[in-house]
Amino acid sequence: MFYLFQLLISLRHTHCILNIVVFDVEATCWEGAPPPNETKEIIELGAVRLNRFGEEQSRFSKVIKPVVNPQLSYYCKQLTGIDQRSIHRASPFPRVIEEFQNWAELYDDDYLLVSWGKEDVRLLRSDCALHRVEDYWLEPHINLKRAYKEVKGLPKPIGLRRALEREGFEFDGRHHRGLDDAFNTVKIFVKYLDEWAF
Repeated sequence: MFYLFQLLISLRHTHCILNIVVFDVEATCWEGAPPPNETKEIIELGAVRLNRFGEEQSRFSKVIKPVVNPQLSYYCKQLTGIDQRSIHRASPFPRVIEEFQNWAELYDDDYLLVSWGKEDVRLLRSDCALHRVEDYWLEPHINLKRAYKEVKGLPKPIGLRRALEREGFEFDGRHHRGLDDAFNTVKIFVKYLDEWAF
């Protein structure tokens, strides 16, 4: 409950927020033992931008070329549906992040980042460090998975699919694709918009 209290206090001051960016990332992955130089890198970033009333403004979706393990595992390709050709044609992380920041207008204090869980932000920070990109812009963030657990009084956090089922929503699109996961996260975020104290 302490986390939720902190969240609500901070969001009570967000009446000036212009952009709410709900995002999801996908990363390199392996079934079983990873390669010796295991470094999970982001291979896709998807996001939906909302205004402070929860109305969709636009969408963002980019595949990103990894540099440590540029060859996707069979498992990763099957899980995400991202093929190697798309990876070869993709832009590197720094360029995609610059495009994302421009699209989301993350240059003032008038935005809020939202993701289902903390792993997405951890991966972004890791890739920022890998590519020597500043990560200060990741600070205004809500871990919606944790916030949802506390709002609903659940004993532990649950996955996005389970949360959607609880709320009577269908999962649209393909699980483990950035934009589709972000779009489905929006459903939970918008349904409980008042709970986040806007």
